[in-house]
Amino acid sequence: MSDQETPFWERKRLHELTLEEWESLCDGCGRCCLHKLEDMDTGELAYTRVACRLLDCESCQCTDYPNRNKHVPDCISLTPEGAAQFRWLPSTCAYRRLAEGKTLDWWHPLVSGSTETVHQAGVSVRGLAVTEKLVRPTDLDAFIIDPEIADPDIE
Repeated sequence: MSDQETPFWERKRLHELTLEEWESLCDGCGRCCLHKLEDMDTGELAYTRVACRLLDCESCQCTDYPNRNKHVPDCISLTPEGAAQFRWLPSTCAYRRLAEGKTLDWWHPLVSGSTETVHQAGVSVRGLAVTEKLVRPTDLDAFIIDPEIADPDIE
């Protein structure tokens, strides 16, 4: 396979990606949009089923991605420079996988050619997430999910 036939995510380092390539790495699972609770004593994260109000829980896409930080100021923008911090992302996440020297799974849209395979593989939050519009912030702990559900590729 020539260098040009090798997919960009296998031949480039994260900091070498164009903005378009970087954005295309998002698999559309929606897991990064789930609210997480941190144990202040241990630093351990617990995922909840509660999603950001901007997440369309059926498509698992942000409803206003370009303006998300205006509506949700604490929305985290993933960047190649922050790759070392990606441990909070599920192990299935392309950004984390590439930062750890792994490649993309078969169901990733860049590999499969379809945005539906992430849902078919059971990796997305479709059918799991509920919008924060329906949940009081004080009730988040009632929506904590098992680690195996939060991270289907957990090791």
